[in-house]
Amino acid sequence: MAAKVMRAVQYDRYGGGAAGLKHVEVPIPSPKKDEVLLKLEAASINPVDWKIQKGMLRPFLPPKFPFIPVVDVAGEVIELGPGVSSFSVGDKAVAMLNFPTGGGLAEYAVAQVNLMVSRPPEVSPSEGAGLPTAAVTALQALKAAGMKFDGSDKPSNVLITAASGGVGHFAVQQAKVAGLHVTATCGARNVDLVKSLGADEVLDYKSPEGAILKSPSDKKYDAVIHCTTGIPFSTFEPNLSSNGKVIDITPSFKSMVTFLLKKVTFSKKKLVPLLLAPKREELEFVMQLVKEGKLKTVVDSVHPLNKAEEAWVKSIDGHATGKIIVEM
Repeated sequence: MAAKVMRAVQYDRYGGGAAGLKHVEVPIPSPKKDEVLLKLEAASINPVDWKIQKGMLRPFLPPKFPFIPVVDVAGEVIELGPGVSSFSVGDKAVAMLNFPTGGGLAEYAVAQVNLMVSRPPEVSPSEGAGLPTAAVTALQALKAAGMKFDGSDKPSNVLITAASGGVGHFAVQQAKVAGLHVTATCGARNVDLVKSLGADEVLDYKSPEGAILKSPSDKKYDAVIHCTTGIPFSTFEPNLSSNGKVIDITPSFKSMVTFLLKKVTFSKKKLVPLLLAPKREELEFVMQLVKEGKLKTVVDSVHPLNKAEEAWVKSIDGHATGKIIVEM
């Protein structure tokens, strides 16, 4: 490979938001055992990326500065590390990079093959890069609610909050794959979009019904996939069925306390904190759904690498519809 350095975007301290991002040239990394080097085509920003910069996971992440953020990427395999036999040079792939090392806002990145899948030609780089964290989180949240996706799921009612966001829009589509009745919340401008993704009922979260999360057809929810923050368990509780669960994908200290309280009081209505534990077979499952036309990535906006700050600001702002993409 002739090039020895690559363009990248990094930060060298906690805080600073988009202004803390710096455009640099750094050495191209080399793949180690069971890793490949990808020439990146697209990357997707998730809220956890700027939360790490903000210091919300210190002292664990990032392990050191400077740090190149972002883990969800699509690219072409250009070099194999020792022991790699499942991919070949020239393969198109989608990967979730290692969180401690990051590396997604760059022209090249090293990916572990155990969190990487092939990208079929009918899935664009931007659509593929949008999948790993958000679509797999949605899948794991639905599984935590009791869904198996093996044809044995019983009809049940699910509420999905922030249903036009990164995780929420995938959760709506996957809930329909599982045969569920979906009530969803979103802003007024996205009601039609969320209906088009398959939601049976859509609530404007600013309306009186949306504020109390009441189903328009008076259904009680067997599960809630909670994709936003700031809604107390007491708002969900009257709307839950007798064994209803709230799956919280961004658990706070307060929600952990609620989780423990419900556990020690043997409450049938539960709050379940979800921490993403990525698995390759689940990334393969969501990619297959995309290939079959049952799942699509809604792309909010696409930004070039040299304007990655714009994508960062948009994610921090918190009103994106679907996924925010950076193309290389």
